[in-house]
Amino acid sequence: MKKILLLGAGRSASTLIEYLLNLAEEKSWSISIGDVDPEIAKQKAKGKARSFKFDVSDANQLKEEVENSDLVISMVPARFHQLVADACLDVGRDLVTASYVTPEMRALDQKAKEKGLIFLNECGLDPGIDHMSAMAVIDRIREKNYKLKGFESFTGGLLYTDNNSDNPWHYKFTWNPRNVILAGQGYVKFIQEGRYKYIPYQRLFRRTEIIHIPGYGHFEGYANRDSLKYLDVYNLRGINTLYRGTLRRPGYCKAWDVFVQLGATDDTYELENVGEMTHRDFTNSFLFYNPSDSVELKLAHYLNLDLESEVMYKIKWLGMFSNEPVGIEKGTPAQILEHILKKKWSLDADDKDMIVMWHKFNYIDLEGIEHEEHSTMVSLGDDSVHTGMSKSVGLPLGIATKLILEGKIKTTGVHIPIQKEIYAPILEELKNFGFDFIEEKIELTE
Repeated sequence: MKKILLLGAGRSASTLIEYLLNLAEEKSWSISIGDVDPEIAKQKAKGKARSFKFDVSDANQLKEEVENSDLVISMVPARFHQLVADACLDVGRDLVTASYVTPEMRALDQKAKEKGLIFLNECGLDPGIDHMSAMAVIDRIREKNYKLKGFESFTGGLLYTDNNSDNPWHYKFTWNPRNVILAGQGYVKFIQEGRYKYIPYQRLFRRTEIIHIPGYGHFEGYANRDSLKYLDVYNLRGINTLYRGTLRRPGYCKAWDVFVQLGATDDTYELENVGEMTHRDFTNSFLFYNPSDSVELKLAHYLNLDLESEVMYKIKWLGMFSNEPVGIEKGTPAQILEHILKKKWSLDADDKDMIVMWHKFNYIDLEGIEHEEHSTMVSLGDDSVHTGMSKSVGLPLGIATKLILEGKIKTTGVHIPIQKEIYAPILEELKNFGFDFIEEKIELTE
């Protein structure tokens, strides 16, 4: 009997847990689910798996639980993955995560190989499905000895809405809200037509492009922080264009830029008297002093906005000018903004989210003719629990777990899913859950 240990049972683990419970029933395997909140673990185990209170900082508990398993799936906060990895290496257990590989994790590569273990990271959505779907096309292009000139990739976790929605942002939090607040901070780096390009944070949300997704309309994309690291990850040295970005609904970026320009996304210092602060006070704290002008007028003047503009309406809809108390005692601007936005941007029971992923490949064939190909995937959530985000993060993890335990993934060491041995069977099974990429060749005109 194979024993699977899942550490972390939060929102993003819901679909993963259901997949594992079905797998355990089919294979007569056992599942143990640990979480800092034992009630959440118990609820999601549905009486079909062992559940328990788990403290990742308890080294003795961690070692004991890892020893009693064959494979560990870590869904704890990313900063704790190394503790889990060290325990897995110590007792000789395979590990699967959805988080980015850190230098500390990468340093375990040789030791993991020596013990015949695989530590598979970045096996969720983004990173995860983005790697796998991109490499499937890139490898196919290379197998034909074509020259890849350009690769662009965009992913978005979005609210699935119709035109009757009263939410002018057409957005709610479907993933870690903190990551949304801090998105893009630092410098953005990419390559465009052979030239290295850089965008400072304060200009990022003013540099967008429009992308059309057949059947779903138009989206706007802004650049991710560092596309250049994929030069080596995907072996793309010499490529003319390399750009990775995030998708939002049109108009989102221009409105979000208000918070960036105000300084409301800063996470480096704490504000004073937060316990007595209203939403309006928070907005006003970043504006010049003028006892006769309203907060709305000061904001409009500061950012050169029309009082009746769509951007101002979006800010007002979020409640940024209301006298409602913020509701926390302390925090950085970013933490306070997150707390305020959760009031409007948390998923309701009947909300559905959507995942949109879009790749563009430009390549030259053996006859010197240039081609462009698009690869698109859209996945809709079922409700606020079985979200598209939960499915797209959890299913690749669950499928990878099964393949490792069945011996169908034999490679060892620290990896991300860019090898055909790993990505091909995962992508194939994902089709059964509606994760099918539509590939389209675009006719280029001179």
